Amino acid sequence: MISTETSSSYPTNRFSIAPMLDWTDQYCRYFHRLMSKNTLLYSEMVTTGAILYGKGDYLQKDAAEHPVSLQLGGSAPLDLAQAAKAGAERGFDEINLNVGCPSDRVQNGRFGACLMAEGALVGDAVKAMKDASGLPVTVKTRIGIDELDSYEFLCDFVEKVKAQGCDTFIVHARKAWLSGLSPKQNRDVPPLDYERVYQLKRDFPELTIAINGGIKTLSDCETHLQHLDGVMLGREVYANPYILSTVDQQLFGCDKEPLTRFEVLEKMYPYIESQLSQGVHLNRVARHMLGLFQGLPGARAWRRHLSENGHIPGSGIEVMQKAASFVIED
Repeated sequence: MISTETSSSYPTNRFSIAPMLDWTDQYCRYFHRLMSKNTLLYSEMVTTGAILYGKGDYLQKDAAEHPVSLQLGGSAPLDLAQAAKAGAERGFDEINLNVGCPSDRVQNGRFGACLMAEGALVGDAVKAMKDASGLPVTVKTRIGIDELDSYEFLCDFVEKVKAQGCDTFIVHARKAWLSGLSPKQNRDVPPLDYERVYQLKRDFPELTIAINGGIKTLSDCETHLQHLDGVMLGREVYANPYILSTVDQQLFGCDKEPLTRFEVLEKMYPYIESQLSQGVHLNRVARHMLGLFQGLPGARAWRRHLSENGHIPGSGIEVMQKAASFVIED
């Protein structure tokens, strides 16, 4: 077996966790990184307006998170370039442009999946971001939008963006309906078409193509990796984060023994305590850990205790320790 183990400081799209609004924050990424050193992590999608004009710090991260990609939402090349430069200055390893989100709010801002209809503009944005940041710039997209769902349309979009220097595409293997379906429905209703993504890789062998959508197990990942360069998991990781514990061994050829669930928990304690000392409420970190003991006796009691007590002002490590006492590890 040829080892594909990589340096934890170098981004690879072989396996990644999908960005999710209001979820993949710095606390989530720190937790995920404990279980896999090679998984590429993503920020939540951050709009250019938030970075350039917002009052909050939308680029917070911990040094332990590397490799980590900053996902941007926007359509103006100049604004995207400035935001990408800011991301590079804050130490992100890669910039990703969202061309896949189908929500009305995103469309009204002229970014997300609607940009598939403007491949030349996306290409201009990619070039501007690369020039400004000096980082790799990737694009997360769909296989089509509304009635623009032919394979020829997808290839034309990829050609235009590739021409401006993008060599990595993460493709959600569903098209997006921009009217009539909610973002949640857009994750389930349009049918998956994995073969179309496979064909894209065959027709563009020089590109790095990763796939996203409906993937639930590492065995599924291995199947996709027979055809493609990378796999991105989303909801399954949020529901059952411990699936990450064997990613390095199964997908990257690492021979290091994975941490047990309780070892992961113990390693989170110092981080949680440091965050509490800075005024962060326990539930902001603990909510990402609710699925840690998924499938074990006592997992429901763990979740219930954290959910009922983690939001109480002043809650600390003792709440997590009590919750963990209900769990029986296999």
